[in-house]
Amino acid sequence: MSRRLIVLRHAQAEHSASLSDIERPLSGEGRGQARAVGALLAREGLLPEHVLCSTAQRTRQTWGLVAEELPCEPEVDFEAELYTADVDTALRLVTLVDPEVRTLLLVGHNPTMAQLAAAFDSDSGYLSFPPASAAVIDLEVDWLYAAPGTGSLRLLN
Repeated sequence: MSRRLIVLRHAQAEHSASLSDIERPLSGEGRGQARAVGALLAREGLLPEHVLCSTAQRTRQTWGLVAEELPCEPEVDFEAELYTADVDTALRLVTLVDPEVRTLLLVGHNPTMAQLAAAFDSDSGYLSFPPASAAVIDLEVDWLYAAPGTGSLRLLN
């Protein structure tokens, strides 16, 4: 049974000297970006059954606006580890997902989201992954065995 991992970088955030990094909200442009990527996922039939989302304000807002565009209501886990995660940590969280889940959406931060997607791209070690970028990785293995080389990458936007 194949699995699909959707990697999403949060949309554009406000820059604020008065807020900590984890508290930064989406900008007006970022809110539009998040809605657009949600509409794109819906159009492409990329409907997550489960979501792992960083606890940062901008990732939570990105997910909320994406979710408004989807015709499904997946289970969502807000993972504090995703805020500071490196690729190994993000992959470890993926390997812990219930094996019954077929499509997983991971909402996080750069550089980790770009590095995670690039790890599945045999042609490149680096991907340009601006705010609200999404990549789809079609895995040939169960979540437990998800690792670079076990799937194929397609950038959505």
